[in-house]
Amino acid sequence: MMIENKQLICNKMLELFQATMYFSDLVSLTYVYNWDDERKCHINEEFPATEYVVATFNNGHKKYANVSIDSGYAMIKDVLKQIA
Repeated sequence: MMIENKQLICNKMLELFQATMYFSDLVSLTYVYNWDDERKCHINEEFPATEYVVATFNNGHKKYANVSIDSGYAMIKDVLKQIA
């Protein structure tokens, strides 16, 4: 079974997204894997994410995409849907 490098996928997505007008101000996509209850990202109150992607823009604004339990393909779809 292949283990996907989700940060590598984020790096490739960043390059692709930055080529568009809509995401031309996107600075970084950072994959975070965190099973520590103290540091979970609470994207919504009902479901704290244990895996998420932080999208950082030129103005410092950040958006978060919940990618918990995602395959690489599902992560790509979720990031695009949640940060757009």
